[in-house]
Amino acid sequence: MQRKPRLNRRDWARIALQTLGITMIAVSVSLLGAHLILSTFSAGLNLTGIFATIALPIVLGGPTTLGFAIQNARLREAYRRLEAAAARDSLTACLNHGAFIAQANEFLNGTPHGQIRGALLVVDADYFKSVNDRYGHHIGDAALRQIAARIQGAVRQCDLVGRLGGEEFGVFLPGATQAIAESIAETIRRTVQTIEFEVEGNRFSLSVSVGGAVFESPVDYGELFRSADKKLYKVKNSGRNNVALMHLPVPGLDDSLLLKAG
Repeated sequence: MQRKPRLNRRDWARIALQTLGITMIAVSVSLLGAHLILSTFSAGLNLTGIFATIALPIVLGGPTTLGFAIQNARLREAYRRLEAAAARDSLTACLNHGAFIAQANEFLNGTPHGQIRGALLVVDADYFKSVNDRYGHHIGDAALRQIAARIQGAVRQCDLVGRLGGEEFGVFLPGATQAIAESIAETIRRTVQTIEFEVEGNRFSLSVSVGGAVFESPVDYGELFRSADKKLYKVKNSGRNNVALMHLPVPGLDDSLLLKAG
């Protein structure tokens, strides 16, 4: 049996305001209608008439309005859950490729120019095809879930982690400095090395290569990804299981003033 979506305090506050507002409108309309009718055909409303005119909309309309408001709130919550589930990769629970890019672009396009800074890391599992080929895709899937868990455990609460495809992950670090980006990248690399599997008596461990780009001025996501991917390619060609970051040049500043990355 499917559970009904649970409502939070904000939902209940909205329900209360909607119910009160609609009920007050109903009472006002009822009072106005009764006043017009009784003023036309009699001496007008007396105390008993006023009480009845107010009580009837509350007794009859209040519960109905409350029920509709609760149902609408549950529908909104169910939609929020569906929307959140659609943005997630079903295997790793990371953001999927599209949702990751969309949320990164929200930061890149919505932050004032003078305050924008951050980094993008591209994390790729080393020799992952051999894991699938030798031990099977079910072991490969388990390895991907473990890698994703290590990445998510290394980042801050404000950071984004997405599965870009296959064994490649993206980590977007809004507001991160070069030092923070390097620290998180190295933590990811180091903690993934602690993952060990034993399949039919064969033990093996995992490793990742990390390329990254740090920015301190407005930048297009495509350019940011290409820069990080170039650094990842360099790591892959120089032995894997390493980290390499670059600092994107800030327009108008002398490159010699920028921090150097490997």
